[in-house]
Amino acid sequence: MTEFTGRPGEILERLNRLYPALIDLSLDRLQALLARLGHPENKLPPVIHVAGTNGKGSTCATLRALGEAAGWRVHVMTSPHLVDVTERFRIAGQLVSEAELVATLEEIERVNDGAPITVFEVLTAAGFVLFARHPAELVIIEVGLGGRCDATNVLTRPAACVITAISRDHEAFLGDTLAAIAMEKAGIIKPGVPVVTGYQHPEVLAVLRAEAAKLGAPLACRGLEWTVEILPATAPSEGEVGTNSSGSLSGAAGLRLTDRLGTLTLPAPSLPGPWQCENAGLAVEALRLSGLNVPDTAWQGVGRVSWPARMQRLHGTLAAMLPAGWELWLDGGHNPGAGEALAGALPGWADAPLHMLVGMKQTKDASGFLGPVLPFATGLWAISEPEQHLALPVEEIVRASGGRAQVGPTLVRALADIAAQAVVDGQARGRVLICGSLYLAGVALRQDGWRAS
Repeated sequence: MTEFTGRPGEILERLNRLYPALIDLSLDRLQALLARLGHPENKLPPVIHVAGTNGKGSTCATLRALGEAAGWRVHVMTSPHLVDVTERFRIAGQLVSEAELVATLEEIERVNDGAPITVFEVLTAAGFVLFARHPAELVIIEVGLGGRCDATNVLTRPAACVITAISRDHEAFLGDTLAAIAMEKAGIIKPGVPVVTGYQHPEVLAVLRAEAAKLGAPLACRGLEWTVEILPATAPSEGEVGTNSSGSLSGAAGLRLTDRLGTLTLPAPSLPGPWQCENAGLAVEALRLSGLNVPDTAWQGVGRVSWPARMQRLHGTLAAMLPAGWELWLDGGHNPGAGEALAGALPGWADAPLHMLVGMKQTKDASGFLGPVLPFATGLWAISEPEQHLALPVEEIVRASGGRAQVGPTLVRALADIAAQAVVDGQARGRVLICGSLYLAGVALRQDGWRAS
């Protein structure tokens, strides 16, 4: 519970005592609570439900930008938060106020009346209550973990479902094979509801196709039912992530998406990283197949997406520790698939030394994440912040790096050492990338002075 603070955190801490299991995938407890709340999950505007291993948050952020570019009011529920729990709920474009969230959590606590319930189930119920009480044209719901037994899967009839890239993660809960993990993610597929997915491993795709066919759900797969490609234009400007040769979106003129409805020319995604081409395509295709009346103005939203801790450049207190001419970046990817995606962008940073500050959660595959990115690192630092939730000990990160990493052990200490060495070596340019954990990303954002808006 260390990630919850303030008045909402006090309520969530009380509720946590009712059923303190960190994760217990089940729908029964939440369904009973929602019944006592009058089933707010059945009173929502049209919903797009998003599951997957990597890219869920960026896809949700893109969906939000598309909806708002269409002139719609959009509700969004995502997890985890980075700095404050209010980040999980965006109501008609605005973060929920702490006062309204506290009132909603207190109401849920009264209605629940001491019954066993997990904190994530309470937060999911809070989202449904909040969204049912505020008018909107679109609701975007991100799965917390898995899909089949995730609390958000009490939704029975979304307008569309999205399943982003699937790779190994949370294996203790979802299974130790890609097929088993894919089966859990495919649990969000509903009878007759269109499903959109991107490039997937053949083992994963076979599972998704079988489940969709069993439920009569139209499945649109990238490369088959739909395609999206980068339209090249200019070379990237100095300091941008990636190059055209490495498949980055830097310097792209835009995207071209083609499906059975025709071809769209889209702006270049505002989120950096070559993987954002697919996330943008997933969001656009989901809206195209949702049956909603989407105006053409919506597609301009691809170029207006904002989402923290996804190849985000920092400019605050931490960044100021580095010498002039140096850059500080942050990415929350934390599993082998995220490591591979990140490695696809890093060749575009070959023009300057790259120091990576890596902190990870105890349950994550540190060697699987580090393996793809190690060849691009000039320096590697193992980080474990005191307030970082379930932080992997620095000794484990050093071991996972094959002994290459040196101990930070904190962001401030590592940045100070990097800055001092840059002065000694006369390095006028360089980059530092904080990565490996969304919980570390939250710590970094707090220390840098970032606040959600």
